[in-house]
Amino acid sequence: MTDYKVLKTRVKELAGRDWNEPAIEARIRKLFEEGIPRKDLDLQDLPANKQQILDRVQLRAEEYNLVARNCARSTALAAMEEFGLGNMAVTKALSPFPGFGGTGWMCGGVTGGLIALGLYFGSEDLQDHEAVRRTIMAAREFMLRFEQQAGAVTCPKLHEDVVFGRYMNPAASPENMEAFAQEKGFAKCGVFPGIGARIASEIIIDSMQPR
Repeated sequence: MTDYKVLKTRVKELAGRDWNEPAIEARIRKLFEEGIPRKDLDLQDLPANKQQILDRVQLRAEEYNLVARNCARSTALAAMEEFGLGNMAVTKALSPFPGFGGTGWMCGGVTGGLIALGLYFGSEDLQDHEAVRRTIMAAREFMLRFEQQAGAVTCPKLHEDVVFGRYMNPAASPENMEAFAQEKGFAKCGVFPGIGARIASEIIIDSMQPR
């Protein structure tokens, strides 16, 4: 069940947050210049520090959305940075994915989260069908949990029910984009990259624990 009161409280907090934009921009610049650091994931340490990691990933996705103005890139980058996945070319490829090419069909918090799962569970071997199966299963869980937490997976519904009370359709025209920015849309809509990055990261961490 979606808790709209909690979501709207988060949106309000994001709109009023005192963002340290220079620090966020410096972190992004370092990733661009040096790449995403590789990590040897500790299969015991990560589950033990799960909540701390999830809080950090959520915060960074929100921060990146404010500065990058791209929910798909921000969602994926927060998880990629945390787990040492992929490279910055992945975020380049995600450039057209906010609102699924600006159509509003799919929130970038969803597409960015799915990309993170693909990088973790997937394989470069096109015939590794087991890796595809693992990734699809993780994706199905992600989709269910995102919709439960956010209330929807498409921009019009998320805008209307959670953020603005109406669909602002920012990609429709320069005027719409300006109105979206004036309404602090890049801060407020950070709630969905935060949710997407957090869910994807939780699925990754939970997969490390014995079943």
